[in-house]
Amino acid sequence: MNSQKSIQCLGIMVADVIGRPVRAIPDPGRLVLVEEMSLHTGGCAINTATALRRLDLPVEVIGKVGTDPFGDFILNVLMERGIGIGGVKRDPTVGTSATMVMVEPDGERRFIHYLGANKALTLSDIDFQIITTASILDIAGSLVMPGIDGEPTAELLQKARSAGVTTFLDVVWDDTGRWMKVLAPCLPHIDYFLPSLPEAQAITGLEVPLEVARALVDHGVGTVGLKMGQDGCLVLDKAGNVIRLPAFKVNVVDATGAGDAFAAGFIAGIYQNWDLEVTARFANAVGALCVTGVGATGGVGSMAETLNFIQNTPVHTLG
Repeated sequence: MNSQKSIQCLGIMVADVIGRPVRAIPDPGRLVLVEEMSLHTGGCAINTATALRRLDLPVEVIGKVGTDPFGDFILNVLMERGIGIGGVKRDPTVGTSATMVMVEPDGERRFIHYLGANKALTLSDIDFQIITTASILDIAGSLVMPGIDGEPTAELLQKARSAGVTTFLDVVWDDTGRWMKVLAPCLPHIDYFLPSLPEAQAITGLEVPLEVARALVDHGVGTVGLKMGQDGCLVLDKAGNVIRLPAFKVNVVDATGAGDAFAAGFIAGIYQNWDLEVTARFANAVGALCVTGVGATGGVGSMAETLNFIQNTPVHTLG
C-alpha cells in the first residue's frame, strides 16, 4: 500500500465523563461525592485512530459532533494527537454523543449514554473524496449508527473498494438483536472483519470459533479476525488459511478499548503489507498493551515499543 496515503476511521465519536469511585447512586435530590471526575475521548473511531497515531501511522477520523463544548473538546484533542479531522461534520441541531461513566470501587462500571450526533450521521455528511484518497477505510462502531447502518454502509464500502480502498469493519454489541439483518448487505464488501467472538456468535448463531469464522467468510467477508480476549485471536481468510494465536501475558489494569486497539494493530499490519500471521500477532500485542493502562488507549505504545513487547513478552498456552 502507498505509505503516503492515510487511514480513515469512520464511526462513533464520544465524550466520556468519568467519575470514580461511585460508592452509591444518590436518592432523588441528594448528592454523593467522588474522588475524581475527568473528561476523556471515547468511541470506536477515536479509540482506533488514537491507537494508530500512537503507532506512528497517518490517520484521520470521519464522523459527526455537535457545536457544543463536548464537540470542541473532541476536535481539540484529536488535533493535539495529530489526527486529521477534515471529515468531521459539526451539527448545530444535535449534541455531541456523550457517556457518563460511573466507576465503582471494585472497578465495575455503569454507563448513561446519549446517542446524539452519532445517531444523526448519514451518507450525506460523508465527503467521499476524502475516502478515495485513503489507503484504508475502517468502519468503527457499526450497529449503533442508525443513520448509516445496513444498506448505506454497504453502499459506502462498495464504493470505497471500487476506488481501490481496503475496507475494514468492526461492530458494537447490538442490544436490539438485529445483527445479521443489518450486517448481511455489508459483509460481501468487507476485506477485513474484526468482531469479538461473542459478537460474531450473535451474528451467526453459531458457537465454535472456527465455524463462526467460516460462516462469515461464506457470507462474503475476505478475512475474519475474531477477538477472543485472553484466548488470543483466530483469523480465517477466504482461501481457507487458519491462524490461531495466543494472547500475551500482561497485568490487566483496564480492559476499556482493547478491541479497538486490536483493530488498530490489525489495520497497521495490513497497511504495512505484513503477512497475516505477523499482522495478527501484532494486533494481539497492541490489544494486550492497551489493557496495561487506564482508559481506552492508556497502554498503547509506539511502533518500536510494540515490536519490542512482542520480542520480550511470554504468551498464554493455547487451549
